[in-house]
Formats: sequence, structure tokens, C-alpha cells
Amino acid sequence: MAREFQRGHKAKISDLTSGTDLYVGVQIAGPGLTFDISCFGLDANEQLSDDRYFIFFNQPKSPEESIQLLGAQAGDTESFRVTLDRIPANIHKLSFTATLDGAGQMSQVGPGYIRIVAGGEEVVKYAFTGSEFTTERAVMLGDFYLKDVWRFAAVGQGFDGGLDALLKNFGGEVAEEAPAAPPQAAAPSFAPPAQASAPPAFGAPAAPQAPQPAPAFGAPAASAPAPQQQPMHAAPTIAAPMAPAPQAPTPQAPAPYGQQPPQQPQFGQVPGQGAPPAAPPYGQQPPPAAPPYGQQPPPAAPQFGQQPPGPFGQQPPGMQPGMPQGVPQGVPAGGAGLQAALQPYKEAATGQRWTSQNQQLMRVDLTMGGTPVLARQGSMVMYQGKVDFGYKGAGFAGRMVGNATGQEMQLMRCSGRGQVFLAEEGSHLHPIELQGDGICVSAESVLAFDESLQYEVRRIEGHGIPGGALFTMQFQGTGTVVVKTHGVPVVLPVTPTTFADCNAVVAWSSASQVIISSQVRLRRNAYPGHSGETVNLQFRGAPGNFIVVQPYEV
Repeated sequence: MAREFQRGHKAKISDLTSGTDLYVGVQIAGPGLTFDISCFGLDANEQLSDDRYFIFFNQPKSPEESIQLLGAQAGDTESFRVTLDRIPANIHKLSFTATLDGAGQMSQVGPGYIRIVAGGEEVVKYAFTGSEFTTERAVMLGDFYLKDVWRFAAVGQGFDGGLDALLKNFGGEVAEEAPAAPPQAAAPSFAPPAQASAPPAFGAPAAPQAPQPAPAFGAPAASAPAPQQQPMHAAPTIAAPMAPAPQAPTPQAPAPYGQQPPQQPQFGQVPGQGAPPAAPPYGQQPPPAAPPYGQQPPPAAPQFGQQPPGPFGQQPPGMQPGMPQGVPQGVPAGGAGLQAALQPYKEAATGQRWTSQNQQLMRVDLTMGGTPVLARQGSMVMYQGKVDFGYKGAGFAGRMVGNATGQEMQLMRCSGRGQVFLAEEGSHLHPIELQGDGICVSAESVLAFDESLQYEVRRIEGHGIPGGALFTMQFQGTGTVVVKTHGVPVVLPVTPTTFADCNAVVAWSSASQVIISSQVRLRRNAYPGHSGETVNLQFRGAPGNFIVVQPYEV
């Protein structure tokens, strides 16, 4: 739900949204009035540090494209895309302004606003009217300013001069007016809010650019060359040491057709008596038989990892005299066969914070990174070192939201210095490293994540189904989240015709737009706390967005 600001209100951006890639919309209008809406990138002295950070109609973006002018859309007179984590260190404030182009005064404007939209949802709005101004010809609407962290302030301060005077106030120089650029055919639609008409593509970049790789999930290669990624599902295959296959006996010449080959009498057996049983079918072992009178029973079959014994009093072929039986070939006399058998299962230490021991077991080294880990309660199977485990509560509000949306996570906080091994019911585990980007995952599919990540419940809008929406968890920031799946998943690129069963989809890029399709199958046993429906989800987004689907329906 969007927060309504009044003039002078301030807040941390992180308190408004966990996102850093934001949409800023400005709505201002008046009868017969024309406006120039601009953004000034200011330094620590609130001066325009570089003319390239004066973003207006004739200079629509900054050099590194951290500030972009998008044009009118979604009911806004002008809109911007602001990527906070890409803004240079010398920029300490972004001031959004509106100035009159031609005759008129700010007292003539109607109701207007400046708002911030994150992930397609409006998070804050500052509304104003012309009654708040008199003879001013410009107004400073709102600021993004850096004070330890990025913050937003609703300013609403009038300015007597026009754009030229405002530019001089910020230390810029007024050049000869350049002709206005021709209007673009279609302004790129970066994550604008929902509207009555067809919603714009969610998270589309302002201009065509190279597809961004899916975060460490091993997406399949597209037709165009994409940055190489390390596969996240290629866990080492466990293979037990195999004993050498026993030598097949030398075949004998077949007997004439219709005759049985002559059988040699066993030691202590009279020829012609006690004919041996018929040979078993191919591929089967003969049934054990009692040894003849006066003989010792045959030795038992060799155990796992042992060599079959040779004749009595002799060493098996290839073994050195004096070596004890049960030691695999090639192992020194002082070695142990058990060590060789367990060698493939030893702990894998790669020097990284998160390490896959196999497809179902994950190790996290708390001595690296310096931040605790939040893991699902009961997922710890072993730990080494001095590790403290504590209950991580969501608070009363968090429990209420979790119960209402089905996205409640029972977490424990792992801190200290040591290694913790995590697993749950043999599920396949996949560590996903986020570097300022975001991913949406159902709470049921999350095993553990770094405490440095920001997470919140996100709603998927839908019409014609009970409750009107589905819910998921959105993780964003810098860190690792471990996702669990039933079996090996598949990663698909998002296209206009990408659909997935909501019971099989595991995760998707947070910049994807999710729409509930019209194919709805209702269950009869819907109850509060559970959506009670099985629906198909349609995904849309710019190139580089992805979805993850498992070969299993929850």
C-alpha cells in the first residue's frame, strides 16, 4: 500500500521498498500551461557537478544511464527511471523539478503529484495543488538524497524564476536554447503501475540492451551469445569404488547335440552318484547347496570394497604376499580399505561461503562473509566449530501476513564461526547468488539465505479467482539464497507465450510481469490461509528474464 507524504516528509528508500531500480512519475497540468520536467544530479554542495547530470528533454539520460527520462506514460506527465546502485559516488542528490515553459504561474496548476513505483507497485506519493503556490514559475517537487543511505523527501518548494533561473541556482550555465527533440514513437515502459489499458511490460529497460543473465541459475543458452554462467545444478556425482569383476571361467567345447557334457566328480564323491543340478538360466546365480560330506563350506562372498579371496593358502591375483585380505588392489600395505571406499564422500571444501556437497546437501561457512544465515528450522543435519542457533521471529505483523498469504517461514538464525550442513527431505538444492538483482521464490521452496538479503511478501494480481491474488516471496540485494526443488529443474526464458502451472513453478526473475491466465480450476476445499486454486501463470518481460520449473507439482 502506497504511503501518502505531505510537504517536508522524509523516509529511507529501504523503508519504502527493497528495490533500487525505481520508477519516478510526475503529474502536473494546468489550463493552457506547458511544463518542462527535469532532474538535477547535485554534488555534496548541492551544485550541478556535471552538465551531463542535468536530465531534461534534450538530454534524456546520464552517461552511465543511472537516470533516464522515459516520457509520458501510465497517467504521468513525465517519468524517469532511477537506478540508485549505479549512481556515481560524486552525486549526492537528485532534485526533480517542474518549470513553466511560457506565460503562467504555479498557482494555476491543478492537482498533481510525484510518486515512486517499485516493481510495478506504487510505494509513496506526494500530492500538491496550485493553492500551495502564488507567483512562482518553478517548483522543486521531491529529492532523492544520500545521507548514509538513499532517502526521499517531499519538497514542494516554489521558485520565482523559470528553468534558466533554476539552472543558475544549481550552478549551471545557461546556453542557447536547443530545438526540442522530436517525440519518440513509444517511450520505453519500465515497471509502470497497473492501469485500465493493457499493462506495460514489467521491468523492460529504457532502451534495447544486452539480455541480463539469470542470477546464477544456469539458464539455457539463447540464440544470441550470452555471458557464460557457471552451472548451479552440476553437483558432483557420487560413485562407490568398484571391485574388479571376477574372471569368467574358460569356456569348454560344447557337447554333441542332445548329450549332456560329462561332469567331473567332486572330491569325495563317487562317480555316477549325486548328479549336479541343472545350470540356472542365464544371468541368475545358482542356489547355494550344502557342501558334500567331508568338505568345508565355501567362503562367503566378499564384502563391499573387498577383493574375492583366492584359493586356499594363496593370495588373490595381483596382491603382494603378506598383504591382509580385504584391502583393495593398489592400496599400500599400511593403508585401510575403508578409507579408500569413503574417499568419494569426503567433505568438499572449496574456500567459498556456500558449497554444494552433493545435490541434496549444502555447506555454509559462517567464518566467511561475516553475516549470519537464516535457515529453515530443522534443516541443520551437522555443524562444526562454535555455532550459535537462535529462533528468528517474524513479529506479530509478520505472522499475520504469513498466515494470511501462506508465505510464512519458520526460521532459525545461524551465527558464529564454523560450518553448518543443511538439507531437507532429500530435495535438490541450488545456491543462487544475487548481486543487487532480485528473484521471486515461494516460501516453501526456500531452504536458507544470507541475512543481508531483503525479503518481503509480494502479491500477484489476479481477477476472477477467490481472494483475487496469489503470493510469493521476493528476495533482493547482495547475498545467496538456497532454493530447493523436487528433481532437477529447467530454466526457461520469458517470452510473450510463456505459461506455467503455479504448482510446478519454483522461481522467476523479479522483473518479470506475472499474469493469472483465464484457465482456472477451482478446488472444493478452499479454506482461509490457502488460496485453494490451481491456476496457470503467464509471464512477460524483457529479454533476460527467466522462470524456473521443477518436474513435480506441489
